[in-house]
Amino acid sequence: MDLITPEFGLVFWTLITFLILLFILRKFAWKPILGAVSDREDGIKDALASAEKARKEMENLHADNERILQEARAEREAMLKDARDMKNKIVSDAKEEAQAQASKMIEQAQAAIESEKKAAMAELKSHVAGLSLDIAEKVVRDELSNKDKQLKLVEDMLGEATLN
Repeated sequence: MDLITPEFGLVFWTLITFLILLFILRKFAWKPILGAVSDREDGIKDALASAEKARKEMENLHADNERILQEARAEREAMLKDARDMKNKIVSDAKEEAQAQASKMIEQAQAAIESEKKAAMAELKSHVAGLSLDIAEKVVRDELSNKDKQLKLVEDMLGEATLN
């Protein structure tokens, strides 16, 4: 028995055993093994498809989140702009109202000054008229106290009346 070249009987029976084993495996084990491998392959394909679908959904969600974030930023900017515009309008309205009130107060003060001025002028005129009457009364009394002066005054007035 040589180790390098086996005998024909050994090769024959090994080949027959192998073919029987192959037939039994094919008959009973090959289909379940191929079915399990096929099921495993389908499971892997489904898992890859699910992973790809989940990745696409994540990309869509990320895009939606970015879009929503951009919209929120734009809305915030619009709200801030509206708030600034409203603030500016309120400030300008307050300035206009304050200026209008100041103008009204100035006009009222000028009117009060003018009425006080007129009252002072009227009082001054009244006082001057009173003084003038007092002076005239004293002058007339002085003139009328002397008879000679009265006669001369009457003659002068008559002379003036006839000349005119």
